[in-house]
Amino acid sequence: MTYATDRLHEEIAYVAFHFHWGHDEILDLEHHDRRRYTDSIASLVTRAED
Repeated sequence: MTYATDRLHEEIAYVAFHFHWGHDEILDLEHHDRRRYTDSIASLVTRAED
């Protein structure tokens, strides 16, 4: 199974925007690690908005 390209681009943009990491740095992450970061960012953003 391949990961949807659009979803991958969204994850890269999301992590890059919030953590200021580079494209290659983010792509070097394993899928589950990248998802963990996007989930953590979403949690932090949600808490900041409350």
